[in-house]
Amino acid sequence: MIKLTRVDYRLIHGQVAMSWTHALDVDCILLASDAVAKDDMRKAALRLARPNGVKLVIKDVDAAIEALNSGVTDKYSLFIITETIEDVYRLAKGCKDIKEINLGGTRKTPETTLHPTPAIFATEKDAEHIQELLGDGVAIEICQVPNDAKVFAKDVF
Repeated sequence: MIKLTRVDYRLIHGQVAMSWTHALDVDCILLASDAVAKDDMRKAALRLARPNGVKLVIKDVDAAIEALNSGVTDKYSLFIITETIEDVYRLAKGCKDIKEINLGGTRKTPETTLHPTPAIFATEKDAEHIQELLGDGVAIEICQVPNDAKVFAKDVF
């Protein structure tokens, strides 16, 4: 069962390893990222950051969609993390079980012209993707840690 899908360019770090995994009471983290799936060094580092007692699976986005749709992940209390809004868009479009997305942090790049909250930087294309997902009925919130006040994407994008 998918507990939450989160975008966080830092992937697994203190907020994720401690706050989110405990608040959500998950037993598996699925990292869906084409970039990470191809990078053995990053995968090794992320495995070291994995919280104790929590399984970590790293897949490219297409393989993650396939796994989610096949039912193989149904036995887990699942926390999905992607690195970018583009990745979460592809994931949500490919897996209709994703009903809620948390934007926790996105990287500032020369292409990011939108800055709706302190931790979120987005391109115009990202904003279009968010609007499309909102139109599909996906709830999208911006929140860095579980106890923070939520900002709803529909109010800032």
